[in-house]
Amino acid sequence: MRIDPESRSLNGLSTFLAFVALNVVYLVTCLPIVTVGAATASLYEVMIRFSDEESGRPLRDYFPAFRANFGRATLVALWLLPPIVVLAFAGIFWWSHPSPVAGAASIVAFAGSVYLLAAFLYGMAQVAYFRNTIRRTVRNALLLPAAEPVRTMGLVAIPVVAVCLSVLFPPFVFLLLTIGFAIGAYASALLFRSVFARHQPE
Repeated sequence: MRIDPESRSLNGLSTFLAFVALNVVYLVTCLPIVTVGAATASLYEVMIRFSDEESGRPLRDYFPAFRANFGRATLVALWLLPPIVVLAFAGIFWWSHPSPVAGAASIVAFAGSVYLLAAFLYGMAQVAYFRNTIRRTVRNALLLPAAEPVRTMGLVAIPVVAVCLSVLFPPFVFLLLTIGFAIGAYASALLFRSVFARHQPE
């Protein structure tokens, strides 16, 4: 019996195992919290590369990308993540007050946090894809959700659906921790490539 190492089934299995390993590595590098930006930008970088006709080696390329993106991604994250947290807490606070004004304030706060979440994702993808200044990266990140509403809804839906499924079906958390972030990043990479292709100069 002879097994072809280039067979489609073996390639699919090796890709699956690489995604699982990448998912675990991503979660570990997110643990210090301050490295969330660098980890996310690096995950996007290897997945954007992989989604381009499946080129690149996601797991092997992750740590070089992490080192290269660390400074810029951390600074962009410091611009965008704190307001997300503040608005989310404000939304929770106002939601607990039973008055129409508080309800309206809660909706506005939640909407702002979702918009900035999309901006954060765009910012990390720009760090991965371009070599812009911090100011331009943040500016573009804040403009892209408004410029690309349909694709942005798809982009935000990925983490929102993952959180909802985790709450409704707790066993889904196991899937999320093993391969969910890598799969979500791959799906996001397809959206990022489409968005960036539309806004790059001819």
